[in-house]
Amino acid sequence: MKPPPPANRKRFYETATVADSGSGGYAVQLDGRQIKTPAGKPLVVPARVLAIAIAEEWNAQGETIAPAALPLTKLANTAIDAVTGGKPEVADDIVKYAATDLVCYRASYPAELAAAQARAWDPILSWIGAKYGAPFLVGSGIAHIAQHPASLEALRSAVNSLSAFKLTALHVMTTLTGSALIALAHIGGELDSAAAWTVAHTDESWQASRWGEDSEAAERLKARFAEFECATRFFNLS
Repeated sequence: MKPPPPANRKRFYETATVADSGSGGYAVQLDGRQIKTPAGKPLVVPARVLAIAIAEEWNAQGETIAPAALPLTKLANTAIDAVTGGKPEVADDIVKYAATDLVCYRASYPAELAAAQARAWDPILSWIGAKYGAPFLVGSGIAHIAQHPASLEALRSAVNSLSAFKLTALHVMTTLTGSALIALAHIGGELDSAAAWTVAHTDESWQASRWGEDSEAAERLKARFAEFECATRFFNLS
């Protein structure tokens, strides 16, 4: 069967279902035929609940298939085609975020913004330090902060231990928030998705409280938060 169509196209199937792949995973099928990833690999996921959720996306399509309405499918494709064979590289990219993490770079003024950052971000650093034995240094301004190599290696070990599917979700969370430490605190249960998103946008919230909200920027953030919540769901189902 050909890969799912890359653009809106007339629906060519009746029903999406889940089947045991025979290799310890769960396949998603369209009218009994295996869905393939863009790279031509079988779309097989590690958990039945995730396969069911992906099948539900396909069953919810109308007369035409809208790829934007298949976000879990897209994440599964990425996990299978790009991350399964490249976990070290993806883990390295997440650690690069940690090495220059958002929560470690603070404003020196105004004092109100610096205080807001400390309230939002200090608890995350405390949690990361306790969870991974990984202290992180904090500085003011944009001058580079050389983090402890042992702290970065502790995070690398933790990230590398994740499955390709969970690692895919964590990478998306990291890029959307700009912070590996916030993403790790989120998947570790320290922050729910709304709290993680809020602390990641402390600066934007402070600016909006002073100068008013930019409606277009707010809409973009809303769309990105939907992506973040989808990545969270994918992580939890995987």
